[in-house]
Amino acid sequence: MMNVKYGLSPLAVILTMLGWFVLILAVSFIASRGVRNSGDFFNGGRKVPWWIVAIAMIGAPMSGVTFVSVPGMVGVDGNAMGYMQMVFGFLVGYLVIAFVLTPVFYRKNMVSIYQYLEDRFGSAPHKTGAWFFFVSKLLGASVRLFLVCVTLQLMVFEPLGVPFAINVLICMAIVLAYTFKGGMKSVLCTDTLKTLCMIVAIVLTIVFIARDLGLGTSQTVRTIRDSGMSKIFFFDDPNHPRFFWKQFLAGIFTVIAMTGLDQDLMQRTLSSKNARDSRKNLIISGVMQVPVVFLFLCLGVLLYVYAGARGIEQNGDLLFPAVATGGSLPAIVGVLFVLGLVSCAFSAGGSALTALTTSFTADIIGTEGKSEERIIKNRKIIHLVIAALMAAAIYVFYLLNTKSAIDAVYKLASYTYGPILGMFTFGLCCKRQIHQKWVPLVAVLSPVLSYIIQANSERWFGGYSFSYELLLVNALLTVIGMCLLIKKNNQQ
Repeated sequence: MMNVKYGLSPLAVILTMLGWFVLILAVSFIASRGVRNSGDFFNGGRKVPWWIVAIAMIGAPMSGVTFVSVPGMVGVDGNAMGYMQMVFGFLVGYLVIAFVLTPVFYRKNMVSIYQYLEDRFGSAPHKTGAWFFFVSKLLGASVRLFLVCVTLQLMVFEPLGVPFAINVLICMAIVLAYTFKGGMKSVLCTDTLKTLCMIVAIVLTIVFIARDLGLGTSQTVRTIRDSGMSKIFFFDDPNHPRFFWKQFLAGIFTVIAMTGLDQDLMQRTLSSKNARDSRKNLIISGVMQVPVVFLFLCLGVLLYVYAGARGIEQNGDLLFPAVATGGSLPAIVGVLFVLGLVSCAFSAGGSALTALTTSFTADIIGTEGKSEERIIKNRKIIHLVIAALMAAAIYVFYLLNTKSAIDAVYKLASYTYGPILGMFTFGLCCKRQIHQKWVPLVAVLSPVLSYIIQANSERWFGGYSFSYELLLVNALLTVIGMCLLIKKNNQQ
């Protein structure tokens, strides 16, 4: 890993982290007092007010990767603010989730959204969807926590001589501590705190950087606008990965797949009392994510301007931590960075762990015919095993020296969420029955074919380079495969 010098002392970082952890553990303890059965753990008993879920959902999709990588990406490979093209697509995707998917899940009273696949097709598609989610979420959550562990290693553990493996174990122990009993209620409470901390940290960091550069409000706006990194829309080259329609369409279907068909995020939404409340929290949180992400990108422009003015050479994922904790800004900026980072990272890790536990318990092992005591026992064992698997995956990413965390998350999603999106799309749009035992083969072949297409796209399609819209290709291949499995009218 690249060696970065940080001005914020390890003690200051540790104290900031301890303050946050004491707060979330206290909140988790209060929330867990109302958890009396597995239903309370999985979806909060569907008694959570919609506005709390809406606040939680603003920050729920945002992790330590968002907090660190999104500001850093504006100066990498000419991306500028092109990420907003995907964000506008996200908003459309939230509307699809609110008006198409949510009513289906509520009507069927589902604990896990992948139970829809069993109701519609049978057990093989159900297990397939659950396994694809399990692998995708496990790896995606591990990538997100990996970035945080790396940052903490450079800021805290490396100066203290603590190996990375111990760092990972400490981080996973913290995630376990506040999710083991409280489940979704704890996750929603910590997500609400996370959203507030994240926004406060971003706004105050912008203020302190602008003040250090001697910029007033109007000058700050002008600096961002005139920087050359403020371009949002790219219509010039259809073959380029950042072309508007690629990014916009990828944004729509990415949020449908990674939110609407993701047990982690939909588990929050399904904790609302009814479909109407769930629809309200989805629309409000989707709209509010637009200005929040725009703030991240504005901060990114200022970080590059500041780095250029102060001779800081870092970029990408290392830029924000280098500027915030490098010693040239007031110590409060470093504290805000650490607070925002840990609030985003551990909340996202905790929610992923809870969702993985829910899906594995309800979908893969199953709860039918089991006593409440047996379900709780299984859930606790699964919770611990999944935490261990996440820790192992984080360490593997460390050995692989992964460079761009947010890019890794979306590329991973293009392959693993594609079959899930394809299965749900076919189920909702076509009422025919299929030979469901062959669905696992289709779901495996679709990502393989997608990889072959992506690897040869520039040669086969006149220089066309796939971006995250590969998710659509993957889903389309799954739909085509399922069409080939349609039963004839006289088949049972």
